[in-house]
Amino acid sequence: PGRVNQLMKSLKKNIFLPWRKIGTIDKIIDVFVGKENFLVLGHLNPDEDCVSSMVGTALIIKKFNKNVALFFPSKLHDNFQYLIKICEFNSITLLRPDNIRKKIAGLGTFDAVIICDTAKPSMIQSHELLDPVLRDSSMLKIEIDHHLGGDSSYIGSEGFRLVTDATSASELVGQILLRLSKKEKFLKEYHIGNPFSRNLILAVLTGIIGDTDMGKYLKTRKTRRYYRIFSSMYDGILNRETIKATNLSSMEDISHELKRLTAAEEICYNFMMARKKFTKSFGYVVVRQGDFQKARIPLDNDIIVSTSRAVADALAEESGKLSLVAYYDLPGVSELVQLRVRRCHSYKEFDVRRILEMFSIENGGGHEGAMGFRVDQGTVEDIDEFVRRIIEGIEKAIG
Repeated sequence: PGRVNQLMKSLKKNIFLPWRKIGTIDKIIDVFVGKENFLVLGHLNPDEDCVSSMVGTALIIKKFNKNVALFFPSKLHDNFQYLIKICEFNSITLLRPDNIRKKIAGLGTFDAVIICDTAKPSMIQSHELLDPVLRDSSMLKIEIDHHLGGDSSYIGSEGFRLVTDATSASELVGQILLRLSKKEKFLKEYHIGNPFSRNLILAVLTGIIGDTDMGKYLKTRKTRRYYRIFSSMYDGILNRETIKATNLSSMEDISHELKRLTAAEEICYNFMMARKKFTKSFGYVVVRQGDFQKARIPLDNDIIVSTSRAVADALAEESGKLSLVAYYDLPGVSELVQLRVRRCHSYKEFDVRRILEMFSIENGGGHEGAMGFRVDQGTVEDIDEFVRRIIEGIEKAIG
């Protein structure tokens, strides 16, 4: 019972009281004002919302003329390059595994760490040179996340956890910005004439659109209504702040950019979709061990990860209920089998996070409409049979 109570206490829960959420945001803004050196982290294999919320947070911090560094994996999706350029233009330090040893020496000591869009500590994208910062119990940790319940657990310091129900972590960054816009003292002190700068709005909208597919994957009427109000407001600001016609100037422009597939991704996408199968409730794809290599497809892990998300999204809509994509990590990446489950935007009856409990899976996480999990290759004798058992178990559970 004690263990169960402790686990329940650590699960992330919604902030129901408005004054409590406002109080948390105010404390976070006070940290942005009072501290000097910030480190911003996200989750493994960062998606649109993760990257966007990290960049958006960094841009708010830069408004106070503070130092901020972001840590990303060696390679990010090509679709994120406009966000990377925004970071470079705003003197935000970009740490990568191949440059961190050279750059970190000149950063000094971090005063606070901000973790964005990450369900639990084990999912943080970090580095051996940054791990001591995370392990430091005296380090102030701010958490910005919308993953609740399921396989989640708090990462941030108590009182600095902006963890609540939202369309995305980027929406929560937008809520911080809205609150900041009301603080005339700080705006005047730091000569912030326009808190709603174009690049910041672009980052917030990118995350909202990427995580909701233009609002399709929102469950409740209240959430959909809030999404329309919130995104429309920022869409108008983006249009007013955009000067060059060649720039991304609307939500539709951003959505198109996010869905653009590179040539290699298109090959990978077609390769996966050629293997699609359907059951009563699922559209699914299984890529067996060595299939990518046998087909001589020029791929890297980032392309497979991003394409598997696109395939899962497409199959969920095609099936009308759920999708599952399973594949083996490439040699040298890991000894894991990766699985991703997605729910059709019109099907609300099943929370995909239940799969973790149903099959006693420890390595996984996500939100109610989309989730990824992984198992050791050595525990999977037959990938087709493994997937079949998962699908049959879920179909039995949903009746």
